[in-house]
Amino acid sequence: MKRVPLDSLPDALPDAIDEDKYVVCTYYVGLPPFMDARELAQFAAIEQSTGTWIPVPGETPEVRKRHVAKVVGIYEVPQYEYSLPKDLERREYIIQIAFPWENFGQQIPMLFTTVIGNVSLYGRIKCLDMKFPKSWLKGFKGPKFGMEGLRKLLKIKDRPILNNMIKPCVYTSAKLGAQLCYEAAVGGADIVKDDELLADASFNTLEERIPLFMEAIDRADAEKGEKTIYTVNITDSVPKLFDNAERAIELGANGLMINFLAVGYSAFQHVCEDPSIKVPILAHMDVTGALSYSPIVGISNNIVTGKLPRICGSDLTVFPAPYGKAPVLKERYLHVAHDMVMPLHHIKATAPMPSGGISQGHVEEVVDDLGYDIVIGAGGAIHAHPNGPRAGAIAFRQAIDAKMKGIPVSKYSKEEGHEYLKAAMDAWGSGKTGADL
Repeated sequence: MKRVPLDSLPDALPDAIDEDKYVVCTYYVGLPPFMDARELAQFAAIEQSTGTWIPVPGETPEVRKRHVAKVVGIYEVPQYEYSLPKDLERREYIIQIAFPWENFGQQIPMLFTTVIGNVSLYGRIKCLDMKFPKSWLKGFKGPKFGMEGLRKLLKIKDRPILNNMIKPCVYTSAKLGAQLCYEAAVGGADIVKDDELLADASFNTLEERIPLFMEAIDRADAEKGEKTIYTVNITDSVPKLFDNAERAIELGANGLMINFLAVGYSAFQHVCEDPSIKVPILAHMDVTGALSYSPIVGISNNIVTGKLPRICGSDLTVFPAPYGKAPVLKERYLHVAHDMVMPLHHIKATAPMPSGGISQGHVEEVVDDLGYDIVIGAGGAIHAHPNGPRAGAIAFRQAIDAKMKGIPVSKYSKEEGHEYLKAAMDAWGSGKTGADL
């Protein structure tokens, strides 16, 4: 029998691979006790690179040497060394596989096909992380603005930025939305965004909405002496998405918003990297739960919502926060934010925008958890404020001021001139918010 060269096997020491040529993926894998983890991992490496369930003539050692994925780590948790419990139902592993990135190129669709394609059919397999080499990242431009650029654009030196999403989510009259936009902006919202559920609807078109919203923002800015960005939702099918982006800029929009998972990473990247678009782009994370929320299958949220939108060019990304209505563990939430901001070669930091039932009483905890370089996303706590949306925005800015001054928000709300903040604290406090139908 002819000996197979070791460097053509779907296996390698992690120390021995040229890391600049591989994207290394980390997986959780749960297996029945009788299954061999290394055999399964090597099968997955072959299945997702050069081969199939049976050897084929064209899969030569030369082909494998260049293109086969390699298992570089198998770690059982807990790690049994000398015996297995008699009643053991499942053995659980962390498995790492290195994929030659020349197989799929510097793009997201074929990356996904390669690292979580067919293997996603085989039960308890969840992709926990993807380690991208500098060479692969050179194919992406990342955010044009990011957190630092937003600060310069809005002339906000060090405090958190305040975003408001228009509520109700879907409404017929663009004039109603524009009035709500004006009230939130004049009250102190730095960014006003469309809800993800309203884009270019037949009853509320971009042509109608953008001029009205921009006029509302201009009026608000003149009154408050600050700048406001309106991120208009241009989400649509391709190529209409690209037409919407061009049309929105022509209509005077100073910000764009895209439901990035709904349109796909590559379509989102195309808009972000378009040199003719010189305004910030907000990424909304709807559909995230379908990909990430199972603990045993799918792709971890720090990749789906944290790292990949940033690489594609998101200037600010909405993601679920644990303070309000969103069901999310705080440690997972912190991991997503971590992957948005930590140094990543030439890729700028994306501004994290926690959202989902955040009220004025949550400001202290949000800043304590994430720091000041964030965008606080608030919808209902502004538009449902007892004194109206202008008061809701003022109350948020007062809560931010309190945190910047080191004064507890509950105490600050009782001072003279802070009646709107007190009304918000009386209404919602600082506890978890939920659905009120």
